[in-house]
Amino acid sequence: MLARVTLPNGVVVYQSRLLTAVGVPHAFSTRIGGVSSVPFDSLNLGNPQGAVQDSVDNLQRNFAILLSALGLTDVPMATVQQVHGCEAALLRAEGEGEYSESVAAELRDRFQGQTRADAIISDVASAALAIRMADCAPVLLASEDGRTVAAIHAGWRGVVSGVIARSISEINTLGITSDRILASIGPMISVKYFEVGSEVAGEFHAAGLSAAVTTAGYTKPHVDLAAAIKLQLQRCGVTRMDGGSLCTYANATDFYSHRRDQGITGRMIAIIRPAAA
Repeated sequence: MLARVTLPNGVVVYQSRLLTAVGVPHAFSTRIGGVSSVPFDSLNLGNPQGAVQDSVDNLQRNFAILLSALGLTDVPMATVQQVHGCEAALLRAEGEGEYSESVAAELRDRFQGQTRADAIISDVASAALAIRMADCAPVLLASEDGRTVAAIHAGWRGVVSGVIARSISEINTLGITSDRILASIGPMISVKYFEVGSEVAGEFHAAGLSAAVTTAGYTKPHVDLAAAIKLQLQRCGVTRMDGGSLCTYANATDFYSHRRDQGITGRMIAIIRPAAA
């Protein structure tokens, strides 16, 4: 179970005991503690598509509030253009030091939303990684020494296309075996509220994730996204994990939900930074 933490400035986040134990700065944000007004109240960190949007000024202020609360105010943040796929982008230190020109160039040219990917992997201790969500699952990974981390946006399309396995495979190429990887699964839509059509259910069956699809008690198929992610982690050899029980749809006090709010809602982030040397 993730820990619900109220930070000194009133911001509420959830954190993993596994990742905290290895010294990895991280958080799953909530909607609590920002400046945005209804329907984006209050710690909104991203806009939906469509005519009803939050102001850019509010988004910037909310990011500043969150990063300050986490002690990450002066830390550059790497983001990608999330496309519900399985690509994983690497940000590497390359032995040139935390503040090398090559790392700065990578952050500027590839990791300010330009790269189309749904996972970021990094061993650059001077940078944080962040992905946005509002029902899709955020998954944070860390090596057991905390020096290599990943942030994964795992919506249903990404899960069936293999974003979990792709991310772990990329970490494996860095010399980190799966048994040395820790995983934390953040808030997402739960099986009770994740009704799908037969075509989506079929995608899970085709991906070998039939165990995550159920019709028990429902008139249409429902998908247990958390169960699918846990199953994929286990198949990749990752056995130490926490989280996966928090529902964005059910808890409107803490979380935005795209499905519950019919698309007019804010965004949360999952953020992680490698542990200091």
